[in-house]
Amino acid sequence: MSIRLRPDHQWFRASDGKSLVAGSPLTFFSVSDKGANILTLVENNDLLPDGHEQLTDRLVAAGSAHPLWHMPVSAETITVVIPAFLKESRDLDRLASLIRRLDGLQVIVVDDCSQEPIVVPGATVIRHDSNKGPGAARNTGLANVTTPFVAFVDDDALINEEKIRLLAAQMNDPRVVLVAPRINSTDNNRLTGEYEAHHSPLTMGEHPTIIRPLSRVSYVPAAVIVCRTDAIRQANGFNEAMRLGEDVDLVWRLAAQGHLCRYEPTITCEHETRLTVRELLKQRFGYGTSAAALSQQHRAAVTPLRANVILLLPALALIFGYIWIFLPLLPFVYAWYWITLRRSGLSLLQRTRLTTSGLWSTIRLLASAVSRAWWPIFFVLSFFSFSAGFALFASALTPPIYGLMRYKPQRLLGYIALRVLDGLAYGTGVWVGAFRHRSLRCLMPIVTGSALRLRSKG
Repeated sequence: MSIRLRPDHQWFRASDGKSLVAGSPLTFFSVSDKGANILTLVENNDLLPDGHEQLTDRLVAAGSAHPLWHMPVSAETITVVIPAFLKESRDLDRLASLIRRLDGLQVIVVDDCSQEPIVVPGATVIRHDSNKGPGAARNTGLANVTTPFVAFVDDDALINEEKIRLLAAQMNDPRVVLVAPRINSTDNNRLTGEYEAHHSPLTMGEHPTIIRPLSRVSYVPAAVIVCRTDAIRQANGFNEAMRLGEDVDLVWRLAAQGHLCRYEPTITCEHETRLTVRELLKQRFGYGTSAAALSQQHRAAVTPLRANVILLLPALALIFGYIWIFLPLLPFVYAWYWITLRRSGLSLLQRTRLTTSGLWSTIRLLASAVSRAWWPIFFVLSFFSFSAGFALFASALTPPIYGLMRYKPQRLLGYIALRVLDGLAYGTGVWVGAFRHRSLRCLMPIVTGSALRLRSKG
């Protein structure tokens, strides 16, 4: 099949053209002259020649290159399942509007015991006698699907029939079993809307990638996902025992079975934001509580921080305010990676860029762990250690200050407060979940020794 591929935004090719470092996690490829020509075609988004699959299959599986599919699949091949638990009349109006947008597709609405039975034109409605949660509602809908593709769409998402068909088209690659779009939050002219326009937990960024644990995009929410019906059934659907995190669990189980799950941000949809600060913080708290349950199922996939020890040392020094240690460590770190990455064939400048990117990412992830999952520890330690207090203060306030400069929100104080409270609410949820499940595994960092998590696929 003649296809086009686009290179991942993390794409570092050696000057000889035969060595490549790309993807997430970074993967090293060593190719022949023919392979070098294929890499050039990928860089230019050109049609690939016959026999490209031996290399391009590995590129795609590693998340180093991404297919370009533009032809929507037939509407007759897709069924949309909408789990719904409606509380107000405006919720029913919103659901009816969504179904109208999906005109042409088969639609199943699973009424998860709403206060009033759902009656809506254009869809088959199945009602639960009791509220069983979103995972069970999706499974009920899945059991009634007869098409090869199934789209799970939340009732507060805004997406149309064409975009659903385009998402399904990404599964022209038979290895792909799940595709998710970029979800943008609607700005409702409130503080929460302005904030979530930049910091929604549903938005996974602007770069396409493979979804897998401990990678650039390690999960996607099930607000909108399109899947192969048979693959989801073979995976036993969603875990009905999990009221939160069931979508993350599904993606990770599919990845563990060797399937590919894709994040495709060129296709976008909108999702309603929380109307009040209380609702937003309650959501973040709930997400945090799911970490412990996920860690029981997937162990090391759930961690506040995964970092390379060489990059973690200067990051720790900076976060704790030890500039006099941080600065002398920098030459050592760069020299280490200049030497250890020589076999990649990358130029000194490219190795420098990789090291800088890795160091910045480590600093950012460490600050996130301190201000979110670990904030109770650092709060207690701050009474005994100025450095711990400085680390918590810097980790909590630096992201809001950076956000003010980058996004220029209109509600300055509200933005700063929400940015801090967001992390505190999530971290509180993580600790509550850990105590409920009597396990602190979800709070443990993972420290590695490999060079920038570089994998080799020669």
